[in-house]
Amino acid sequence: MRSSDPSRRRFLTLTASAATLTAIGLPAGAAAASPAARPVREPDFGPNVFVYDPSTPVEEIQSTLDRLFTAQENNEMGFDRYAVLFKPGRYEVNARLGYYTTVAGLGAHPDDVEIHGAVRVIGQPDPNSPAGISALTNFWRSAENLAVTPTDWSNQWAVSQASPMRRVHIKGVLWLEPGNGGYSSGGYIADSKVDGITINGSQQQWLTRDSELGGEWTNGVWNQVFSGVVGAPAQGFPDPPYTTLPTSPVTREKPYLFVDGAGRWRVAVPRLRRDTAGTTWGTGAAPTPSLPLTDFFIARPTDSAKRINTELARGRHLLLTPGVYRLDRALRIRRPNTVVLGLGMPSLAPTTGDAALRIEDVDGVRVAGVLVDAGPVESEVLVEVGGRHSHRSHATNPISLQDVFFRIGGPYAGRAVTSLVVNSRHTLIDNIWAWRGDHGREGTIGWTVNTAATGVVVNGDDVTAYGLFVEHYQRWQTIWNGERGRTVFYQSELPYDPPSQAAWRSPTRNGWASYKVAPHVRTHEAWGLGVYAYFNQGVDIRCDRAIEAPRRAGVRFHDAITVFLNGSGGIERTINEVGTPVVGSYGTSPVVSYP
Repeated sequence: MRSSDPSRRRFLTLTASAATLTAIGLPAGAAAASPAARPVREPDFGPNVFVYDPSTPVEEIQSTLDRLFTAQENNEMGFDRYAVLFKPGRYEVNARLGYYTTVAGLGAHPDDVEIHGAVRVIGQPDPNSPAGISALTNFWRSAENLAVTPTDWSNQWAVSQASPMRRVHIKGVLWLEPGNGGYSSGGYIADSKVDGITINGSQQQWLTRDSELGGEWTNGVWNQVFSGVVGAPAQGFPDPPYTTLPTSPVTREKPYLFVDGAGRWRVAVPRLRRDTAGTTWGTGAAPTPSLPLTDFFIARPTDSAKRINTELARGRHLLLTPGVYRLDRALRIRRPNTVVLGLGMPSLAPTTGDAALRIEDVDGVRVAGVLVDAGPVESEVLVEVGGRHSHRSHATNPISLQDVFFRIGGPYAGRAVTSLVVNSRHTLIDNIWAWRGDHGREGTIGWTVNTAATGVVVNGDDVTAYGLFVEHYQRWQTIWNGERGRTVFYQSELPYDPPSQAAWRSPTRNGWASYKVAPHVRTHEAWGLGVYAYFNQGVDIRCDRAIEAPRRAGVRFHDAITVFLNGSGGIERTINEVGTPVVGSYGTSPVVSYP
């Protein structure tokens, strides 16, 4: 890593009394102190984190970016992870992102780091795509907290799931497809601004949340959702397929790493907001509370779960540096307001059948930027939020999960009954991809190999989810048992590989609904849901309904669609008894409102 640039600009940091910080759910140490006279010691993030400042020769930076892209371009099921971090200043570079790579700025404001060139993701060769190129497997990478001025005609971000763009200012055109109509299946943008037009192109679905669009959003395919987006297209589902919410009901942005005006490393911990639209960092925005990085245990993949738990029990926050953490026991978060922040897509991989992460029913825990891989010994659950009988209110300071991704199979033959169980009330789920793998290394994928019943189970009341992607599980993909739940954007593919209808039949009907609201639930609401079928075993497999919910006035759905992608069989109804069959050949069945 390079030392901080002594000529960099100084940045506004938040100073507040201990009483003020406590009132918003943060410890007294969360305020930035006045600049210190002593030299700042640079943190050691290990060999897979590259930190640059404007004094670094551009050739050195570009060489690193090119080397990482070459290594990671096709390393879909590999074990290497990287982060490239830019201190405030201007950089003329072309950053192409491969798998498990994060490029992020270290400014207090996105415009503090100016990339003149690109931070981009390109398509991959795909003989099954009409264009010979697609982005269907461009997973597990991210861009955060910087500004990009494209030196080409656009900044291309051709991604699918688990590839978020957060807190980014695109000073030009944003292009979301791989080109020439090649297939793509994204995607997620939050707290970002695009000055020019956004070309959605072939993106099947997309969620844009609390952002600003300065130009036109050009088109849509099946399910484009805008929540709290200034400049969003008007509501139009199903033609055009836009679901537009003027505000987001309750949000809290993801924590992020930055360097303050005195050169000290800190982690921003954004406030809870309600009924919001636009970015958190626009003109007139209040400074963001932050914590000193010295309050964090900076973990390495070689650290044991016991060591990490000891540091958490001491009251330290946790920063996970890039790599794979093989855990013989769950990481346990017991203290309120604990921050767990991943850098460079680190993986948590349980090895003994325990969970990867268990969070007590306490206020204000934030978990962000991690990938959870099921291990060879079946886990009952991979991440559990709160205990089974959690009833405490967290309305003013909820637990949040952001950019937390789950994988069953792929790098190895993992097994887990349920990936995520949310028991705590008021939890915020913000961009989750729970994926039972449909492809991977040899011997890691199969109906009896990478077994997983359900992706997400929500038992807590008053839980809000933005960007819920849940795919290929063997029973219900998502089960919602809590009251007053809200989902803004849902995307799901049913499992590809049921060997027979008898092997894939729920207690009451053919197949298992993707999104199930329990019969006892009185109040629930969801916007922008897409459920797709591709049964590829050459067997006529039917799913009686994509969404199953009690029919009552308090349980409401807006803008849901089913799609037959390919293969055999299909989906008979969209919601309960409503919708038309999508069976045997390409077709869609939109439902604008239910009941």
